[in-house]
Amino acid sequence: MGVYTKTGDHGETGLYTGERVRKSSLRVEAYGAVDELDSALAMGRAFCRKEEVRQKIFALQKVLPLLMADLASMGQKPMIRAEHASELEHGMDEMEAALPPLKSFLIPGDTQGGAALDLARTVARRAERCFCRLSEQEETHEEDRILLNRISDYCFLLMRMEEQEN
Repeated sequence: MGVYTKTGDHGETGLYTGERVRKSSLRVEAYGAVDELDSALAMGRAFCRKEEVRQKIFALQKVLPLLMADLASMGQKPMIRAEHASELEHGMDEMEAALPPLKSFLIPGDTQGGAALDLARTVARRAERCFCRLSEQEETHEEDRILLNRISDYCFLLMRMEEQEN
């Protein structure tokens, strides 16, 4: 089978669970925003110089396909579990403990990796806003909402780690 299927030529796409929806639907926009987040994280991982940060980004990237599958599914049990958010919270606690306290607003961009992670943070926030709009119209999973909320904070701390001088 080739890369193109022609099934989307009329503005519809197939969800993971088989339903056909308009490409303009909030559900497609939400999982598309998470896909963009994955790309921003990939750029961050490519640019980051600190191996610990690169590993944390990679671990987060492995969770995003589960989140996209949840968003591209209807009437299914969530693939994202409460433990996914708990793991991020634990990681954030460790990162915050290792970083100096914030005394002012940060202006990211001291490093390419930090700038890419700040972009990922803002894409995560957009994905969360889109998810919230979707939740007002369709059934969604609370686990997905919580994880999306944690991801932007996680990206912020990853950016701080990457830009922190040794």
